[in-house]
Amino acid sequence: MLNKQALNGIKVLDIGHYIAGPYASKLMADMGAEVIKIEPPWGEAGRTMSPFANDDPNIENSLPHFYLNSNKLGITLNLKSSEGKKIFCELVADTDIVVENYSPDTLSNLGLDYDQLKLINPEIILVSISNFGQTGPYRNYKATEIIEYAMGGLMGIFGAYDKEPIKHALHQSQIKAGTNAANAALMAMYWKQANGQGQHIDISIQECIAYGLRDTTSNYTYTGGVRRRQPNHSGDLTRIRQVEDGFILPNPNVNTSRGLNWETVANFIGSTELLSDKFSTPTSRLENAEELGEILDRSYGHQKKFETFYNAHELRFIYGIILTPEEVLQNPQYLHRDFFVDVVHPTAGAIKFPGAPFKMSETPAQYLKVSPTLGEHTKDIICGRLNRTNNELSQMKATEII
Repeated sequence: MLNKQALNGIKVLDIGHYIAGPYASKLMADMGAEVIKIEPPWGEAGRTMSPFANDDPNIENSLPHFYLNSNKLGITLNLKSSEGKKIFCELVADTDIVVENYSPDTLSNLGLDYDQLKLINPEIILVSISNFGQTGPYRNYKATEIIEYAMGGLMGIFGAYDKEPIKHALHQSQIKAGTNAANAALMAMYWKQANGQGQHIDISIQECIAYGLRDTTSNYTYTGGVRRRQPNHSGDLTRIRQVEDGFILPNPNVNTSRGLNWETVANFIGSTELLSDKFSTPTSRLENAEELGEILDRSYGHQKKFETFYNAHELRFIYGIILTPEEVLQNPQYLHRDFFVDVVHPTAGAIKFPGAPFKMSETPAQYLKVSPTLGEHTKDIICGRLNRTNNELSQMKATEII
């Protein structure tokens, strides 16, 4: 079973940092690719991301770093040193894919850009992820997660119309860019195997966000219509409602082709007040939205979220629950599909990670190695594969090459 993975035999060098680059190579590592993570001797920036195991903020305790770098080998190498560059180039000679997410001029300044790498290995695939891409007037601009959302255009349509725009939580643009990078790398591998040619892949995080606009941009292009953040009046039937033990997302499908009538909805919600003619049509419900909202709040307020959720789906209503982190881990759908993976880490102990975002019947993702400690495999790779001696390794360590 250990050899039955889709990407067995593919070799990847990950010189990325933080989230996007490491996530791209993680997706490949989980499917069987051999990924060597290369960090500077002091460790890459992702090791400083919180939260930390045992609330101990050191470079070997970052939980996000554990997740992003599982199934990888890890070495340290100072790419600013001549010997470090030489070792890196020796690794490139026997590698399929290099993943990086530095600012656009970084590899060029190191003398390690695509033009140089393909002289060493004409079939090399270089994946470059950056804020705005390798070209264009913004190529050297710095950005944060919220700036990528704003500049990508997606943030402009998120949130209530009478409040400031908002973005998704956490680092979704980084994850999206990493996903696109992994997909593109494997497309390039297919081309390489068919034609013997490598290539340089240019991933713009801004464009990864803008790609999600889809109908918003096409609607403007063809009709001139501008999608805006929507009003959310209190009588909106799909508005988040508070219940006795949390929050639900109701959607009773009132106006679908199934022909559900308002009486069915009113009886499900459990309020005779809703049977009034004031609420019997979409127009009347809008005209009496504030009163409708007050009734809905009262009616939902005494309900239990899971009971309401399951009863709603018996009627084929589209209802959801706002799950807490604890409820996510205990959710029967996730449990049935074994989505979360149990990992025993030497520092953190037993932890759970999200599993692969897809399931493959014959070559599933496997979690065989925890993330490497800083430089854990440096000796194995530099001495074992590149034939350096122990004395040479000691000299490199003394001069901060590793």
